Order: sequence, then C-alpha cells, then structure tokens
Amino acid sequence: MSVVVVGSANLDLVYRVERIPSPGETVLAVGSDSAPGGKGNNQVIAAARAGARATFVAALGRDAAAERLIASLEDAGVDLRIRRVDEPTGTAIITVDVSAENAIVVDSGANRMLDGLDDSEREVVAAADVLLLQLETPLATVTEAAAVAHASATTVVLNAAPIQSLSAAFLADVDVLVVNEHEAAHLAAELTGEAVHEASGEDLAAILSRLGLAVIVTLGADGAIVRVPDEPPAHVAGQVVDAVDTTGAGDTFCGALVAELDRRRGTNGSAGSGRPDLGTLVRAAEFATVAAAISVQRAGAVPSIPTLEEIHDFNSAS
Repeated sequence: MSVVVVGSANLDLVYRVERIPSPGETVLAVGSDSAPGGKGNNQVIAAARAGARATFVAALGRDAAAERLIASLEDAGVDLRIRRVDEPTGTAIITVDVSAENAIVVDSGANRMLDGLDDSEREVVAAADVLLLQLETPLATVTEAAAVAHASATTVVLNAAPIQSLSAAFLADVDVLVVNEHEAAHLAAELTGEAVHEASGEDLAAILSRLGLAVIVTLGADGAIVRVPDEPPAHVAGQVVDAVDTTGAGDTFCGALVAELDRRRGTNGSAGSGRPDLGTLVRAAEFATVAAAISVQRAGAVPSIPTLEEIHDFNSAS
C-alpha cells in the first residue's frame, strides 16, 4: 500500500497579528516565525505521520529554503522525488489573527517548474494505491497525473484548492473531490450552471456528486459532508476544541484522509477499483476530522500535524 502526493512545497513566513489588515492598512505583528509549508508538502507529511508509506513529487530551488524543506520531509519519513530547479523555492506569507483565522499570499517560485511528469515520475504515480493532488502546481501537470493514476486504477483524490476553473473531462479521472464550501460553490456553479447562492454544504455535495465522483465538503468546526453518486449524504461531526491556528488544518485533513483510505483500500475489497464506497469514505473522513482538530490546537502548518499515535490517543480520550 502506498500514497503519492504530487504538489507544492513552500517556506511559510508566519506573522501573528491582532487582526488581519484591511486593504491599505498596516498592522504590527506581535510575533513571527518560519516553517515548512505548501499544500503538497503539508499533505504528504500529514499522510506519513498518519501511518502511510508516502512519496512526494515536487520541485524545489537550489537554496537554503529547499534544504530546510527536504530535511523536514526526510524527518517525517517521506520518500522524495524532488526536482531541483533554477527558481527560488516557493514562499508563503501568512498572517494569523487572535481568533486563529488566517490570510495567505503565495509566491509559487519553483512550484511553477513542475511542468509535466517525466518517465520516472509517471511510474511512481502509476504504482501508487492512492494519489493526492492540489492546485498550487501547473494544472496541466495535475491533469496528467490524474490521467496516469486513473488508467492504473489508483484512487485519485483531488483537493481543489486554491480554487480555479476545472473541466468535467479532468474531473472524470478523479475519484474523490475534497473542497470547502466556497470551493464547492464555485465548482458547482461553473460546471453545472445551477444557482448555488446560499446553498448548503449538503446541497453542494449533491450537485457535485452528480458529476459522477465522490465528494467531501469540509465545514470547518462543523465537520464534513460525504456524498457518493446515487446515495444519501452522510454528515461527519466536527470535534469541539479550542483553536489556536487554523493554518494547514485542511491539508492535515487531506493527508490523514488518504492515509486512512490507503489502509482501508487494502482491507475492504476495493483494490483494483478507484472510488471508495460511502462507508469507507465516512470512516476515513472521521479519522481526518480528528487529525485536523488536533492540528488547530497548535501553531503553524507542519509543526501542528499529528502522528498516528496522537490521533488514536485523541479517539481513545473522546
């Protein structure tokens, strides 16, 4: 069993503020830090810490930031398929306010150079049991990876963030779509033409599942809605915790989700088919919700990601 993540890696520059500034406003930070980040990086580390045998396909610069990211990934036990390119490693500037909300600006840098898969990267993707993708690297590469995985009956999970226009043809190669309510509304309106103003997460999941793929709509502290075509929705309850920093919580959810899907893929008779059944998705989403709840109680993205033991301990204490 194995998980492959094709995606982005950044060095996060995090500034703690009383409030996130409005346009034209300057606020003074009460503290700052830097840490490994990027959606792909966060997600593959979350998968590895949640017990998966995880491989990361990404592009990094030839700079000190890249060395720091590589050290962090190796420390998490991730198998690396890293391109070193002549662009600076990606950077994200993150402001986090006192209510744990954040605002993020990303300079993609080297991530833009992940422009198509080479033969060895295609082999890694085709051999995976589960492939996890996001949208911080070139869309053509994401589309190619999904097609290679789909042809090999690999389970393809797409976290459609940051949101952008996607084609129905691309989504035909996706088995599980993970989106928040904003992303779900954007895709539902664009792909179906349906009016989604003030639509609930449950309604959005139903609309998107009619495209023929399983859908998980995350609801923050309220948990998630899980929907597969032609079946009623399931609601996964959120965990009640005191949040310190929500940065990376969605990535933690996605990484833990695919780790649990990978475990269950080998035991539920679904090997050889891409899309998990509803029960498998619900159990994986429950596991991922716990991981995310642990993460928001800590500062930072990668530093907040829990281990498998911590997830089990949280469940035992609940």
